Amino acid sequence: MIKMWTIAAILLAAAAIAILEIPSLMKKRQYKEFVIVCCLLMLGTFLSIAQSLHMKLPNPLDFITFVFQPFSKFILALLQ
Repeated sequence: MIKMWTIAAILLAAAAIAILEIPSLMKKRQYKEFVIVCCLLMLGTFLSIAQSLHMKLPNPLDFITFVFQPFSKFILALLQ
């Protein structure tokens, strides 16, 4: 029951942000910004709902570690 209210609050906040931001972007004919705002708002909404449902979300730091760990090992090997 609590999860339902949490999801409803997240959707209400996302709708409020959309109502405040989208009309001004459309009035100024800023279509690229409109697309970016919509994509980021949807991404944030989906991630917030997933987190409220206690789903396992990937940690960005794990990807950064995976990418830079071989470089780090190479530098350490040069310094020893």
